[in-house]
Amino acid sequence: MTMIEAVIFDIDGTLVDSNDLHAASWKETFLQFGKDVPYSDLRQQIGKGADQYMPEFWNEKALGRFGKEMERFREQLFFNKYLKQAKPFPKAKELLERIRRDGKQVALASSSKKAVVDYYIELLGIQDLINARTSADEARRSKPFPDIFSAVLGDLEGATADKSLVVGDAPYDAQAGHKLGMGTIAFLCGGFSKEELQEAGAIAVYNDPADLLIQYDASPIVSPAPYYAPK
Repeated sequence: MTMIEAVIFDIDGTLVDSNDLHAASWKETFLQFGKDVPYSDLRQQIGKGADQYMPEFWNEKALGRFGKEMERFREQLFFNKYLKQAKPFPKAKELLERIRRDGKQVALASSSKKAVVDYYIELLGIQDLINARTSADEARRSKPFPDIFSAVLGDLEGATADKSLVVGDAPYDAQAGHKLGMGTIAFLCGGFSKEELQEAGAIAVYNDPADLLIQYDASPIVSPAPYYAPK
């Protein structure tokens, strides 16, 4: 049996209810730059960083002309207008406390910018529970590429992929974790279906942090043997 020693959390849609806010900010941004994209299409890509998100809707020529400007506009818009509307999911902090009491390391790995991650940490009140963290600023490519998880894994003392788990809410978390050989626990609270998450490689699916906390002792964090081996 491989005992789990570190748990790496996504934040948006996983610990904090913010996915709809991200989609709304992208909707407003794209309208500002002349494109009206259906909200459902925008929502389906949430979980990717801007580097992977924008090419889903804009061609290379357009991104070459105003991609950087559009990204900066969206960052400022989200930070100034939408961020303060984000709320922690119930029992998010308590889940991290439970993991730390088990002697396991806890890390954060987000496709958001460092300033947003810092805000979330304060919002959640988890400053003393985090062993390592990384953001889009510390990785060349965002999810579904594994760069963000790889970077934070290197900051965890003695942690290896086979002894670590990812907890996320989007298929892109599972895909990124899979590429490093890490299993992913997925939450439905981010808005993706159980089928989408399992198809992407999630090894267990829970409603939200509170649901995982209730079922913690039977989860892959504690009993990885039947679960570990991404699909």
